[in-house]
Amino acid sequence: MKIAFIGLGNMGGGMAANLVKAGHEVRAFDLSEAALAAAREAGCVTFGTAKEACQGVEAVVSMLPNGAIVRQVYWDDVIGHAPEGAILLDCSTIDVATAREVISVTEAHGYQMVDAPVSGGIAAAAGGTLTFMVGGSDEAFARAKPILDAMGKAVIHAGAAGNGQAAKICNNMLLAIHMIGTCEAFAMAQKLGLDPQTFYDISSVSSGQNWSMTSYCPVPGVGPKTPADNDYQGGFAAGLMLKDLKLAMEAASAAGAKVELGDHARAIYEAFAKDNAATDFSGIIRTL
Repeated sequence: MKIAFIGLGNMGGGMAANLVKAGHEVRAFDLSEAALAAAREAGCVTFGTAKEACQGVEAVVSMLPNGAIVRQVYWDDVIGHAPEGAILLDCSTIDVATAREVISVTEAHGYQMVDAPVSGGIAAAAGGTLTFMVGGSDEAFARAKPILDAMGKAVIHAGAAGNGQAAKICNNMLLAIHMIGTCEAFAMAQKLGLDPQTFYDISSVSSGQNWSMTSYCPVPGVGPKTPADNDYQGGFAAGLMLKDLKLAMEAASAAGAKVELGDHARAIYEAFAKDNAATDFSGIIRTL
């Protein structure tokens, strides 16, 4: 399949490379020349504009920083440039309202589209083990799934347009709450004289067990290897977690949902990210 890929950052670069490995012809675009060079090394054909990349393709995949850029790219570079009837997949993490607006407008122009944000970090993007949460019609999902399968280990249909974004921000709000609670528990255990490994051995098989503890432990040398073992570098940056929490609060306000712990987590990460935006989000334990 001939696929345009727009946005070749830390996540998009690995995703585009996996589409090439799956046998697709990938026409890539990014504003960064370094990202384009890396894409060429991975087997992509690169272009000087997104419009050019979209010419003659059967699908367009985008991985972009925010909703405003997603809207601009689809309005200016995809609609009318990608062939009518192409399947469009936006894998960015953006606000629900913009995702639904972009899908509605592209569908009015004869395209099918899904919002398909991801769970998993840079390593999962490079390794093709992302989880995709997909919003869109049944027919659009069926067309998008084989493309997403080439980049991930799980592709789950979340329902109508925008529901992929809804699932992503709800999931990450819960993750932020879990991580803060896990860090508080480890810090408290140590101050009470309990060895971190001993606490892990107990809690990881007890009712306090959660993913932030057993798969992403914030304490160096405890549990599987995580960014904590690399001075909290790599993984999922605190600045990105803050972005997702702000999107969650925006969506909660629009929906009239009560999210007191989510809002408290947003405030904690907002303070942490002022000086630690590039630090892994598990580094919040340093504040305790």
